[in-house]
Amino acid sequence: METKINDSLSVAERRELLLLAAELRDVLENRLDDKELKCLSSTLRDSLRKPRQAHDDKGLAEAIMTLKTANAFAGMVDPDHNILIAILLHPLVKQKLMSADEVETIWGTDIAGLHRGLEEVARFSTRNSATNQENFRGLIISLAHDIRVIIIMIVRSLVLMRSINLHPDDAWVRNVAFEANCLYAQLAHRLGLYKIKGELEDLSLKYTNREIYTQIAHKLNATKRSRDAYIKAFIDPVKNELEKAGLKFEIKGRTKSISSIWNKMRKQKVDLPGIYDLFAIRVILDSEPAKEKSDCWLAYSILADMYTANPARMRDWISIPKSNGYESLHATVMGPDNKWVEVQFRTRRMDLVAEKGLAAHWRYKGGKADGTDQWMNNIRDILESADAGPMQLMKNIQMDPFGKEVFAFTPKGDLFRLSGGATVLDFAFHIHSNVGAKCTGAIVNGQLKKLNYKIQNGDTVEIITAANQTPKQEWLNIVTSSKARNKIKQSLNEEKQRLADLGKEALLRRAKNRKVELEESVVMKLIKKMGYKFALDFYADLGTEKVDPGRFLNSYISWLSPQSEAEHVSAEEFEIRRNDDDEKSQNDVLVIGEKSINGLSYRFAKCCNPIYGDDVFGFISSDGMVKIHKNSCPNATHIKERYPYRVIRADWSGKTGQMLPATLRVVGNDDIGIVTNITSIISHEQGVALRNISIDSHDGIFQGYLVIGVSDNRQLTTLVKKIKTVRGVKDVVRI
Repeated sequence: METKINDSLSVAERRELLLLAAELRDVLENRLDDKELKCLSSTLRDSLRKPRQAHDDKGLAEAIMTLKTANAFAGMVDPDHNILIAILLHPLVKQKLMSADEVETIWGTDIAGLHRGLEEVARFSTRNSATNQENFRGLIISLAHDIRVIIIMIVRSLVLMRSINLHPDDAWVRNVAFEANCLYAQLAHRLGLYKIKGELEDLSLKYTNREIYTQIAHKLNATKRSRDAYIKAFIDPVKNELEKAGLKFEIKGRTKSISSIWNKMRKQKVDLPGIYDLFAIRVILDSEPAKEKSDCWLAYSILADMYTANPARMRDWISIPKSNGYESLHATVMGPDNKWVEVQFRTRRMDLVAEKGLAAHWRYKGGKADGTDQWMNNIRDILESADAGPMQLMKNIQMDPFGKEVFAFTPKGDLFRLSGGATVLDFAFHIHSNVGAKCTGAIVNGQLKKLNYKIQNGDTVEIITAANQTPKQEWLNIVTSSKARNKIKQSLNEEKQRLADLGKEALLRRAKNRKVELEESVVMKLIKKMGYKFALDFYADLGTEKVDPGRFLNSYISWLSPQSEAEHVSAEEFEIRRNDDDEKSQNDVLVIGEKSINGLSYRFAKCCNPIYGDDVFGFISSDGMVKIHKNSCPNATHIKERYPYRVIRADWSGKTGQMLPATLRVVGNDDIGIVTNITSIISHEQGVALRNISIDSHDGIFQGYLVIGVSDNRQLTTLVKKIKTVRGVKDVVRI
């Protein structure tokens, strides 16, 4: 490819550009026919004759960066000529040296599509940080359209990181390093591009903490000779034994990346001499496809006969590969001088995948690669989280934040892959969002487990659901997957909107009854004065009766007319007249189920969860709300002794028509099927619902807490009697 260098480039830059062009030509000559090669050479040559900006605003030569990106992609990922051409042509279109229509006309729709993907990405964060709140979502959406665009951006980030050492703009360098580490390194890890990921992390450490990077690098260089000697002493006898077994292989040792060593030093709180696995031995076998697994295990067995293996550090990614295609058998053995040594066994094919990730066996079809659909769906699930900021999104993009994956089975034997640390609730949402939303627990390996139980490798998990179960706010602290988190947030938002609609309706109805016309501007001022940032939260609290619409209307009227007779009076200022006569005035009693007394609203106390038929009393809280307590409530004595002036009589007018919660403590023998029998009784009881269940087991005795929805205490008493009849149940108590 003959080129005419723009005069604005320095002599050194011209020389570098020519060398890069020659290197790339060798690649393209094997990928393009003569006509295509001639057309590309002509296009690039013509572009260099036209006026163009040789350097960007940071002083980097764009033509050099482009050729470096193309060469790096060809060498480290895949020499696909469509991608290489798209990389080369994109800067020309960006500088208006050729049009996008020309690209499509000359090179076809696939290359034009790649260009459009790169153009979309170029709109975000070329000058501003990619992790800027405003830019980040657009960037990720653009990346998710075509997986090849993701790879180009990763390689481009690597080339940029290689080119900015000792750049004068230190703040910009740090920003680029942050993006590379938090975004592009994680994307590279997700795609199995471990070599690129390691270099990005090393360079990021170099630019953000140069002192630490230099110290570790110097110490590694100082110990290189002794380390190489140890590796040779370890490899030689292993080599001999593998050759005796008739295996064809290559064996080599490599020092781990500086960033990996630094992370180990911080995690283990030790200096460099305290890190035992500074290097790893890799055995790469030449095996036939049918004998790949058996050859790897044979090589491992030979090693295990020579050195003592550490079973706790055994990693089998041959039987079940990682989601990004990675296959390898990792073992740690006690080598000479009582030093732990990590050894990796893999075939040539496995090594190619490990070095170049999924790109090693891609078949490009519309921008998608075989085996990547699930990953792309995960990216799109992440994007559904509308309230997630850049840092949360980047955290969600990481494949396995705990450095591992777990595999679990359904009772039918279906295998599911989850990230390390995944819980029962994650498993449920992984099956289906509706299953997750209705999940109340799971039976794991025959034992009942709570929602927060962490799945272990090989677990058999049967999800338990309930029709009346709905996602809770606290679930967000249980789940680890982005899919589960997003679905929970979506459900909570929908529920909040529903409650807000109910609350708004209640307020409007109350205002209509009192013949008060509500002005939106005054309502909003009052809402903000009450401390609400969003009107939705206020109306939702109205819907849950946390805020009394009557009291709010009083405040509204007072706001419009400060001298109004309807001026608000707090609940603590009410005086309840007490009459010792047998005939009590109806006004002295809060009748539950009818309209509230003196404009007061009530709700049921959560400390004792009263239900219809219980002996109850009312307590006027500081916010003006009357809380209904059982007379047998643990807090009743304290309330009546300390705040007698805030206690009012309360009685039931009849069934409220609502299902109220009651908590039962069940104690019994930890027999197989006992929990299933209990839940079965509850499910068959008309007008009763199981809202929550938690079980603890110890020494053959289980203690469970059941939250039951019932309409009255008579119904609850009947249910308690039936549960006591279950074989193995020793005691059932309402708490």
